Amino acid sequence: MMNKIIHVVKGRTVEIISIISALLLWQLVAEFIVRNKFFLPSIVDVISAFVTIFQRPSTLELGSLAIEMPVILVDILRSLLHFSIGMGAALIIGIPIGMMMGWFTTFNRMFDPIIEMFRPIPPLAWIPFAIIWLGLTPASAGFLIFIGAVFPIIINTFTGLKNVPKVYVEAAKVLGCKKDRDLIRYIAMPSALPSIAAGIRIAIGVGWMCLVAAEMFGVSKYGLGFKIWHHYYLHQMDMVLVYMVVLGLLGLLIDKFLRYVIDEHLLKWQAGVVR
Repeated sequence: MMNKIIHVVKGRTVEIISIISALLLWQLVAEFIVRNKFFLPSIVDVISAFVTIFQRPSTLELGSLAIEMPVILVDILRSLLHFSIGMGAALIIGIPIGMMMGWFTTFNRMFDPIIEMFRPIPPLAWIPFAIIWLGLTPASAGFLIFIGAVFPIIINTFTGLKNVPKVYVEAAKVLGCKKDRDLIRYIAMPSALPSIAAGIRIAIGVGWMCLVAAEMFGVSKYGLGFKIWHHYYLHQMDMVLVYMVVLGLLGLLIDKFLRYVIDEHLLKWQAGVVR
């Protein structure tokens, strides 16, 4: 086990040196150039703040069940709840709409003007309606994440189905696959999967960035985005940086997990094509 760890570390020497160098540079700039904890906390300040937050107890309420855990974990779970609501709705709505637009010309002509009219509107502009329609609830935060994530999914799904090679469809028809339902299931979807997967990755990135805006108007007293603004108002910039770092690391883990699922399961048949 130890030899395996040493082998992995040796293979990542450049990455490890890069990260350590960046952290040292951060510490030196904060300590000797900026010298103001409010403008730029040092890495030591951030680590100290993280330890403080991790030791601070809080309660996660699940209906009638109350579980005591560090406040940072409660914030993470609350943000993941908001994110799951928004991304789940974006996938459920975005993929079918993109498929219909890409396969049926009539649907494309119906939906395209509406989508292109609403797509440029920033998710932040929907905050007043999110509050009015859904109140200060996790659903309203999920709604803003949905607005940011649904359009990349629709566009990439549409593009994937629109670019299915015609020869595939004609060959399937010759072999007896006549119905649109079967053509979409067995021909169009497998061919469009790389484009759909790329759209989902983009949507996750956009939705994760919308998380801070979705939580800033107080849908809950917990959440990574909410705590960034909460500690900013208290001028605790070391705490702000802790939550920023956690946001970045969680975003990285989510993307890595998605890439693993896509590469090892959905698009395993592509392995070796260009790698």
